[in-house]
Amino acid sequence: MEHLAPSNVPVYATREHQREIWERCRDRGHPVLAVREATRGFIVRYDLQHLSYELSDATVQALRDRVRSRRPYPTTTDPISETEGVGGEAGPVSGELHAGTEQAARELASHISGFVLDRSNWR
Repeated sequence: MEHLAPSNVPVYATREHQREIWERCRDRGHPVLAVREATRGFIVRYDLQHLSYELSDATVQALRDRVRSRRPYPTTTDPISETEGVGGEAGPVSGELHAGTEQAARELASHISGFVLDRSNWR
C-alpha cells in the first residue's frame, strides 16, 4: 500500500478510537495515517514510531514543500515559520497538519500518503 484514497482515511474523535487505529496499524506493520476531529477543525496525523523507522530527510523536506505549495499563505503569519507555512508539524517520525474541514483533511492525508506509506522513503 503506497497511497490512501481520501475515503479510506480513518477519522477519529475519541482516545479509544485513536488507540484502535494505532493498534490496527501496529499489528499490520503499517504507519499510522489518520484524521483527528479537533475542537477547531481537523488534524492529519501520521506516525512511524511503532515501526522503529522514520522518513528520510529528503522525504520530510519534499513532504513539507508539497504541503506548503498546496496551502494559501495567510498574510497574518510569519513567512519564515515552517510550522505556519505547512499548517502544523511535519517531522521524520510523526506529524500533525491542520485542515479546516473533514474533507480537506482527508484530501491532505491522501496527498501525503505517498510520502508516508512508501517504504523506500523510510530509514
